[in-house]
Amino acid sequence: MKINSYTTALAGLIAFTTFSCQKQVLEERPNVIFILADDLGYGDLKSLNPQSHIPTPYLDRLVSEGIHFTDAHSNSAVCTPTRYGIMTGRYAFRSRLKSGVLWGYSSSLVEPDRTTIGEFLEGNGYNTAFVGKWHLGLDWTRLDLQKPIPDVQWDEIVTRDFQDNVDYNKPVKGGPSDNGFGYSLIIPASLDMSPYCYIRNGIVEQTPTSYTDGKSQEIDGRGVFWRPGKMSPDFDFEKVLPNFVDSACTYIARNAGKEKPFFLYLSLPSPHTPWLPVEEYTGKSAAGKYGDFVAMTDDMVGKVLHTVEKLKIDKNTLIIFTSDNGSDWRPSDIEKYGHKANYIFKGRKADIYEAGHRIPFIARWKGVIPENKASDQLICTTDLLAIFSGMLNKPLHDTDGEDSYNLWPAFKDEAYNLPIRNQLIHHSLDGYFSIRKGRWKYTPQLGSGGFTEPKIIFPKANEPIGTLYDIVNDPMESDNLYLQYPDTVKVLEKLLHSITDETELLRDKQNY
Repeated sequence: MKINSYTTALAGLIAFTTFSCQKQVLEERPNVIFILADDLGYGDLKSLNPQSHIPTPYLDRLVSEGIHFTDAHSNSAVCTPTRYGIMTGRYAFRSRLKSGVLWGYSSSLVEPDRTTIGEFLEGNGYNTAFVGKWHLGLDWTRLDLQKPIPDVQWDEIVTRDFQDNVDYNKPVKGGPSDNGFGYSLIIPASLDMSPYCYIRNGIVEQTPTSYTDGKSQEIDGRGVFWRPGKMSPDFDFEKVLPNFVDSACTYIARNAGKEKPFFLYLSLPSPHTPWLPVEEYTGKSAAGKYGDFVAMTDDMVGKVLHTVEKLKIDKNTLIIFTSDNGSDWRPSDIEKYGHKANYIFKGRKADIYEAGHRIPFIARWKGVIPENKASDQLICTTDLLAIFSGMLNKPLHDTDGEDSYNLWPAFKDEAYNLPIRNQLIHHSLDGYFSIRKGRWKYTPQLGSGGFTEPKIIFPKANEPIGTLYDIVNDPMESDNLYLQYPDTVKVLEKLLHSITDETELLRDKQNY
């Protein structure tokens, strides 16, 4: 074929048009990196709590370069229910779990027909990956019956009974590979729950033929804890966090130049127990091993940021960072170090109190999300599915993400101070519920329902049987207005029951 000036010009036009179209598609569909910390408190970040005793330069930088939400919450005060909410856009009490926490051998919690954030983004042209702590249950295969282990109420005794009856050479179902993630590298649950092994794309990398006697906080110190159980021979607890971050950065590098954008869900195992800062971070904070581990976690986030910038994709990458619940920081820890991991909020992880579910929530997309912006919009971890739907302008099906709200306009500062979420439900480890609507937070019982004592408070005669707080003006939950506003109590009680009653009907109908 003879090449003339017209052909050359046409080829240039095609190349330019192709580049422009690809650029437009990428601008409409950014790469997405979602980083979930484990047990990180709102008050751990210097940028959110100037009195923090922990250096967090990379997270502070994210805050300065993007938007952070001052009224952000996990849908639960503990791990597994929050992760279910993130994955499906619905409250975990709509599932069979209700409020508790799964174990390493528990069966898969996410229903097979439930749309996940991985499936939604994969269906909209994304390469998808999950790296880190899973903790949503897995369908292991038993040696004797060659079928998934039945769903039971798991505890350490049941774990000991079942761990030797698992075929670790069979594919592990019910994990990321079955929920919309094309690539995955995980540990089954928290880093203090067996089995201690890596699972890549549904295959156990090294059979857990070794055994650990565990670590005890009474012997090894506060936060240095994991349960006894089976583990892979080469499993090194201290290397799990950096291994996951290295794997995430490798995935980013391999997918940065591809035609499809990528979605990476990086689920950090830190700063949950065991608190294992490596030597270079020892003494980096003034909050003991926990503070040093938070500093290490911040540095791991920094590695992700450096990778994004080195690859020159920072202007086309949305980064969202949050935590699965508040910090497990005891009053004795505050007394010892003076650090308030949960800032001014009452309680700690697992509680119905504000510290149980008030979390940092940060988003950055250079050139799209305003810099150094604080939003007081009410936002929840269940909202991610609808946020991605709004970002891509791809509506969800009516049956998907029923507890997910599209906060994307708030990310772009287009909400004009109008509330997007009209209510939000929280629950504690022991299944205490509260509902937030506007400035009001109502809880129909007394006590923490979690780790803080007393868990249960029985009211005396003529005392309020629940709590009502003006949480906007009283974020420390110090002034119970239950008796002063009986009409507000009735409205919120009715709303809470209408949602939970509907949930019971839904559960019965679907045989959860």
